[in-house]
Amino acid sequence: MDAVVFDLDGVLVDSEQIWDEVRRAVVAEHGGTWTGEATRAQQGMSTPEWARYLVEELGALLTPDEIAEVVISRMARRYAAGPPVLDGAAETVRAVGERYPVAIASSSPPVLIEAFLDATKLAPLVPVALSSELVARGKPAPDVYVEAARRLDVDPTRCAAVEDSTNGLRSALTAGMTVYAVPNPHFPPDPAVLWQVPHVLGSIRDLPSALG
Repeated sequence: MDAVVFDLDGVLVDSEQIWDEVRRAVVAEHGGTWTGEATRAQQGMSTPEWARYLVEELGALLTPDEIAEVVISRMARRYAAGPPVLDGAAETVRAVGERYPVAIASSSPPVLIEAFLDATKLAPLVPVALSSELVARGKPAPDVYVEAARRLDVDPTRCAAVEDSTNGLRSALTAGMTVYAVPNPHFPPDPAVLWQVPHVLGSIRDLPSALG
């Protein structure tokens, strides 16, 4: 293994529920209707993708650019007192970063990735922190993982990926990475997808020993 690439939401920060709350509220305020599949459908989508989804599929009466601005500004306010870093996440990245080059490949916008790195003081250990806004397609497409590996100058098949959600697992698997799943307890991944993952961990704290 030549490098380790982390997802952010649900792996390093306990943010999936916050994203869900904020998007639900914004959709309701602007005339849309939330659906039963909306939460899982958006997990892993890039900002342009989920913004279009809120407008085109859920009927919010804003443009995609407008709704993205509203949602991200509210998320930034929720992060203002510090992002909801999961217990053991920062310590795990430090431990792994002592042994391997480390990257973040996230569906979060750059401002929220930077908030995490600033709060944890991990920026010096994470030379590549990539938002799927900057690639052609969000998860479950492999683009963000493939690009993170390229920026690390490592073959994707020589990388470990750490993920929690169905779309994130699909993305990393399709990129050819060795995937370590830390299933999200609030939004558990599809068992059929989880079955394809070679390593399933009970906690992010288990990763350094699992890497060997």
